Order: sequence, then structure tokens, then C-alpha cells
Amino acid sequence: MVRSFRDVREEEVSLMMEKIRKSSSLWVNLSELLSSLTNDVICRVALGRKYGAGTDFKELIDRFTKLLGVSSVGSYVPWLAWIDWIRGLDGQLEKTRNDFDEFLERVVQDHVDGNGDRNDFVDVLLAIQREKNVGHIVHTYGMGNDRGTELLLHPECLNILHEEVRTCCKRRSSVSEEDLQNMKYLKAVIKETLRLHPPLPLLVPHKSTQEVILREYGIPAGTQVTINAWAIGREAATWGPDGESFRPERHLDSSVDFRGHDFELIPFGAGRRICPAISFAAVLNEFVLANLVHQLNWRLPAESTEVKTNVAESTGTVIHRMFPLYAIASSTT
Repeated sequence: MVRSFRDVREEEVSLMMEKIRKSSSLWVNLSELLSSLTNDVICRVALGRKYGAGTDFKELIDRFTKLLGVSSVGSYVPWLAWIDWIRGLDGQLEKTRNDFDEFLERVVQDHVDGNGDRNDFVDVLLAIQREKNVGHIVHTYGMGNDRGTELLLHPECLNILHEEVRTCCKRRSSVSEEDLQNMKYLKAVIKETLRLHPPLPLLVPHKSTQEVILREYGIPAGTQVTINAWAIGREAATWGPDGESFRPERHLDSSVDFRGHDFELIPFGAGRRICPAISFAAVLNEFVLANLVHQLNWRLPAESTEVKTNVAESTGTVIHRMFPLYAIASSTT
């Protein structure tokens, strides 16, 4: 499934790079560009076409992600659920759910009625089981649409990555997905970024099926359990006294990975509830970052002290910078 959509990734990354080149050394809003890229790739893969800025779908997604970042009092204290109704949260959730259902029903019907040769995610799901399409599409779209900004804040790491990518690609103008397997430092950068900035800092809640004693804590059966992936990724006992620091080198000689087998690093969860789009996201992240550093030189605007120092994160389906990241791109030639 991941390989079959390689052409989509290549086309969208090429379009993004062209937009950046046309900026003529002006400030580039990387947060907006990378978010748009992720949205376009996921929409093409999942829905068969783009739904960009100015569309009803984009407005619906913005509303959807904001609501997922809102805490529901009733989810934690059931007898206080009336507070969610009074503050309008229940009404907003109901309207957004209905709007999403209507939109996705139109998408599914369009695929059922269409005569084209499309073979996107909706077509695959239609071939498996019609009733579960909507939930899977929403889950797929919820995959992360923000990249870490640590590299621009650590130019020494950016220089090492530059050297690795350009050595692997030699004189070629762009990176291919075959090149990625030889880029160890690139993979270390991705791991370190996910360690410090997991897409879901608090993983999808689980429920204990039986009573468990975990160290000195008793967890009754039926208890909702939330895993703090953000804290796990910064645990000093695991990562050392510099666990809060961005240091990709820590992963070069480590077998710890983020695919759910090592509990020291679980930005996408683990077990049966692990994010189903993890492989797709990993390839996209590596491919985008490698092309960005191979084809362009990057630096932070000298005038922007806010961008340099403020790395506050906002909430939503996934965490992202509270303030957009601006950078200046220049040609490598």
C-alpha cells in the first residue's frame, strides 16, 4: 500500500519544492507549506483528489482538529457531563460529526458511481467492507501534519544532515526513496524529533480489562488509562540527563525504534491500537526532509527572535507549533 502511492508523494513534494524556489529568498512559512503538503498527499491517497484551502473540507478539518484538542469534562467525571452541554461542546461535536458523515458519504458515493481507474484508499475499503469506510478515512486523515523544527534551531545538526544527504545523492538534483535507506543520520533526526515532539503526547485512551497492580499502583478493571508518550520520551532514567536536549546522535548506535516494539519510544502507540498509518508517515517524513535539505540551504531570519526562541506547542489531533515557523531558503548552487 505504501509503495503503490509513491508517485503521489513524488508529485506533491516536487510541487512544494517549486513553490519554495519561487519565494526568491523571502521568508517561507514552513508550517503552512508542510501542513498543506501532508493534507494534499493524504487527500489524494485516501479520497482520490485534493481538498485544499478555500474548500468546505478544509474548513471542516480545521474545526475537527480544534475540537479534538478540547478536553471533555464528562469523559473523566461522568456526572459533570452537563458542563459540556452548557458550554456548547456537545452541540459542536454533533454538528461536526454530521457534517463529516455527509461529506464522506458523498465521497464514497462518488467512488461507487465513478467510471475512472482510480484505486485510492476509499476504493480499497469499498472492496473490503462498506460499513466501516467513514471511520477508517477519518483515522487516516488524523495522521500528523506537522514537522519538528529542531533542525533550524540546531544548525550543527543541519550541517551534518546536509552532508549525508548530498553525499548519498551525489550530483543528482533530487532524492529518490531508494536513497533513504542509506541515510542513517536522517533517520536519527526523525527519531529524535518524534521523541521530543510525539504527534499524540497523550496516546489514544485504553481501558484495563482486568485488575492490575503496576508497581505500587492498583488499577481496577474497567479503568480508562492514558499513556503519556511525551513524558516517556523525556524520561531521564532512559535517555539520560540530557533527555530534554535535541541530540540525534543518541540513535545512531541504538536499536530502539518508534514502530511500537520498544516502549522507550512510542510516539504512535503500540500493540493493536498503534497508528495504522505509521509506515506511510515514516516514508513521507524522510522523503520530504531529505529533499528540503538536499535542494536548498536553510536559515532562520536574523530579525525573528520569536521564531528562534518560542517553540511552544498547541493542541489538536496532533501537537504542532503554537506560532508558525518561518525560514529563508536559498539555492545550493
